Amino acid sequence: MEMLEWLGRKTLGIFNQLGAIILLFVAAVKQLPKISFHETAKQSLDLGVKSFSIVALTLLFTGMVLSVQMAGVLTKYGAAFSIGGIVTIAMGRELGPVLCGVVLAGRCGAAITAELGTMRVTEQIDALRCMAVNPVAYLVVPRMVACMTMLPVLNVFGVAIGIVGAMLVAALKDGVSAYTFFHSIQVFCGTEDISAGIIKSVIFGMIVALVGCDRGMTCDAGAEGVGKATTQSVVYSIVMLFAANYLLSSVLF
Repeated sequence: MEMLEWLGRKTLGIFNQLGAIILLFVAAVKQLPKISFHETAKQSLDLGVKSFSIVALTLLFTGMVLSVQMAGVLTKYGAAFSIGGIVTIAMGRELGPVLCGVVLAGRCGAAITAELGTMRVTEQIDALRCMAVNPVAYLVVPRMVACMTMLPVLNVFGVAIGIVGAMLVAALKDGVSAYTFFHSIQVFCGTEDISAGIIKSVIFGMIVALVGCDRGMTCDAGAEGVGKATTQSVVYSIVMLFAANYLLSSVLF
C-alpha cells in the first residue's frame, strides 16, 4: 500500500510539473519580444558551447560501442556494406538527440535550477519584480532560447563525431573500409533521419530549460530546498525527455 501511495505521489508530481512547464512556456512566449540578446548569447556560451566536450565524448564512445556490437555480426553474415547506414540511422534518429538531452539535463538543467534557486532564496527574484523587471523575460526566455538553439547544434556535431568513431572501430577491428562505411550512409540514410533528430533536439532543449527554470523559481527556502529542486529538475527532465521522444518518434516516423 505504501508503495502504491509513493508511486501515486511521484506520478502526480510529474503531471504537476508538466502543467507548470506548459504555463511557463506560454508566459515565456509572451515575453519573447523583450528578449535580451546579450544575455541569450551569454547563456548560449555557458549552456551550449561549454557542454560540447562532454557531448562529444558521450557520442564518440556511443558510436564506437555500436560499431563493436554490430560490425562483427554484420561482417560475419556478409552485411558489412550496411554498417554505416545502421549506425547513422540509430545515432541520427534516436541516440544523438536523446543522449544530448540527457547530458544537457544533467549538466545545464541542474545548473539552471541551482542558479535560479539561489536567486529565489536570496530574494533576488523579488528584487527584480520590485524594479519592474519581469523575471520570465529576464531569466527564463534567454535560457530557453539558448537551449533550444544550442542543443540541435550539439546534436549535429555529436552525431558526426559518433559516426567517425564508429567508422574507425569498424575499420580497425573488422576491416571495413571507410569507403564502404560512408557509401552505406549514402545508400540507406536520407535527410529526414538527421532532420528528425534536429526537431527532437529543439523540443528537448525547451523541456530541459523550462523544467530547470520552473524548479529553480519555485524551490523551497534554504539550502535543502535548492538541493531538492536540483534533483527534481534532473529527474523530471529525463522522464519527460523519454516520454517526448516516444511521442515525437510516433509522429515523425
